[in-house]
Amino acid sequence: MSEIGAAEPWAVRETALPGDDGLRQAESIFALANGHIGLRGNLDEPHAGGMPGTFLNSLFEERDITYPEAGYAFPERTETVVNAPNAKPIALRVGDEPFDVRTGTLTRHERVLDLRAGTLTREVEWTSSAGVEVRVRSVRLVSFPRPSVTAVRYSVHADAPLRIESDLVVNEALPSERDDPRASAIISTPFRSLSSDRDVLVHRTRGSGLPVAAAVIHTGHEGTVVTSLDLIRWTAEGHGEITFDKFTAYRWNEENIREQALKDRDAAARDGFDVLLAEQRDYLDEFWDGADVEVDGDPEIQQAVRFGLFHVLQAAAQAGPHPIPAKGLTGNGYDGHTLWDTETYVLPVLTYTHPECAGMALRWRHSTLDKARDRARELRLDGAAFPWRTISGVECSGYWPAGTAALHVNADIADAVLRYYAATCDEDFMRSAGRELLEETARLWKSVVYFDEENTGHIAGVTGPDEYTALMDDNVYTNLMAEQNLRAAGSPVHLNMPYDEKREVHDQSAGFTRLPAWDFSDEEYPLMLHHHYLNLYRKQVIKQADLVLAMMKRPDRFTLDEKRRNFAYYEARTVRDSSLSAPIQSVLAAELGHLTRAHEYLAEAALLDLRGSGEAGGDGLHIAACAGAWISLVMGFGGLRDHDNRLSFAPRLPPRLSRLAFGLRWRDCRLSVVVTPDSVTYGARNAPADFRHQGHDVHLAAGQEETFPLDPVEDVPAPPTPRPPRTIAE
Repeated sequence: MSEIGAAEPWAVRETALPGDDGLRQAESIFALANGHIGLRGNLDEPHAGGMPGTFLNSLFEERDITYPEAGYAFPERTETVVNAPNAKPIALRVGDEPFDVRTGTLTRHERVLDLRAGTLTREVEWTSSAGVEVRVRSVRLVSFPRPSVTAVRYSVHADAPLRIESDLVVNEALPSERDDPRASAIISTPFRSLSSDRDVLVHRTRGSGLPVAAAVIHTGHEGTVVTSLDLIRWTAEGHGEITFDKFTAYRWNEENIREQALKDRDAAARDGFDVLLAEQRDYLDEFWDGADVEVDGDPEIQQAVRFGLFHVLQAAAQAGPHPIPAKGLTGNGYDGHTLWDTETYVLPVLTYTHPECAGMALRWRHSTLDKARDRARELRLDGAAFPWRTISGVECSGYWPAGTAALHVNADIADAVLRYYAATCDEDFMRSAGRELLEETARLWKSVVYFDEENTGHIAGVTGPDEYTALMDDNVYTNLMAEQNLRAAGSPVHLNMPYDEKREVHDQSAGFTRLPAWDFSDEEYPLMLHHHYLNLYRKQVIKQADLVLAMMKRPDRFTLDEKRRNFAYYEARTVRDSSLSAPIQSVLAAELGHLTRAHEYLAEAALLDLRGSGEAGGDGLHIAACAGAWISLVMGFGGLRDHDNRLSFAPRLPPRLSRLAFGLRWRDCRLSVVVTPDSVTYGARNAPADFRHQGHDVHLAAGQEETFPLDPVEDVPAPPTPRPPRTIAE
């Protein structure tokens, strides 16, 4: 595990050098990104135990997918994010000895991720084997206002001769693959050189043919430059102290990339590192003004929700014409693909905290619409069939046979369109992208819905969010989300919601409650690494919230009593082998009064990467779980629901929390909500706001605040679960 210090409200501090088992997790935690460029939190000097990573959004290589037995419409090629030209390496020699934290005597090693400044600061005190005391300080940033630019200020002090080699390197060696289906493929030497000189390297990916230019410059200290096809090395020498700034600019897959990279680099160097720092702080001040969540009573959760929001922003801020990957730009897990996580978990958070980012992400989906239409035709369906996993918009999933049947991704996209439009009233988006997305996904549903003799609508043979139950009929989540999609496109229809009269619960999918039970005794998790899917598919075992997610997304279709019975039934069968589950279970637990359990699930989601090892933490953060901390707090304890174009709130706090405060951007208003155990105060800035509080209409004029008393909510004991909540991931 990473050596993370005590919880701080606005920073994440590493208090010692992590061991080899925690180094890659720390590199994910301390990653910096802006949605366009991502730098893993590698040490400045190369380290054999690390996973180097410089990721440029949608810079990928293509690979063939091979099958022992191929089939019709199986994807033939996949896309994998590649390690881009890396400008992080800075090697230091003190006298005749290389600076290496694994040798000599390490007195101090501290790194701080500053969530307000948007920087990663590292301070090291080290004594060489010759007895020379060395102090190193570096400050790294990836600029939010300047999407193509990264920078670092590096200082070293030692009473000895100093030599620095600062590199921009391409096709560097990477560690071998891990035996985990969620890990990325490792592609060696993905680039071929097009040109190089003392200013810039220009390369092209070998298979996908995407060009990339990286330009670097050093200021503040004299040095010499040596260049080869895959390397620009700046070398500086001195005695006692060397301080310099390093600016790098990237351009890829566009016109005039070399000239544009040089232009961006030179502008950053001309303005200087201090200007970039000030710009970064201004950008984040504006973000936190509308996005911050304050939590009194649990310092770890306070830190974690801000950490999560910061990484959600880093995944999306300048994504522009590119997707938001499941790992953001913090690692190469899932091959850098985007999944349904984006629309269902990440975009709701961005819609209310940074709506411009949500709009960009949906416009990217729209830009891939023709590929989704092609995929639908290939599947003999109408409309658009968006991919389960992708970077460019084509289906890349050849690893999970039932993935193609997870058609709910199309309704998830439609749901995100409706939420964004309700929250922003962005008519230009609706005309240029939103309406077409709604119509084409609705056409897909029209081609798969069928009606029985009683004229009841059904959808057969689909996979819902629960990936341990595949190819089932009438998955409730899929049906309800498709129903909403069709209604929004002008084709209202009610689809079947299977119900078990004997057990008085909804079937997750038709017949689910009559499947054999799963024996949860003495299990190893995640189950998918210890059981074949044939066994999982046949029994009542649930990977992640499915029907529970439906109850959160479509509250109009369930009574309170139905929610209670459904939650208890599915709680006893859900193992949360996905980071997507705990936030949703937290929300429903809070609504139903299981406040302590809701808090536990909040902690599980919020601390998954920050304090635990994660599912594969070394391959990047779980951006949906980062968003899940916000979802648990705002939709769970804040009671936010956003169904049918309006906001409603039903807040309540768990015993440990004494105060919860958060903001939302709703149309032209910045709405504030402050919850204490006995009251809630709503405030409207910039514009008026209309919403519902505990079933009653509320209107606030611009600048108005209003306080409502809250009745005590009993902390009801939670129903049994086969896998108790874990605040430190297993």
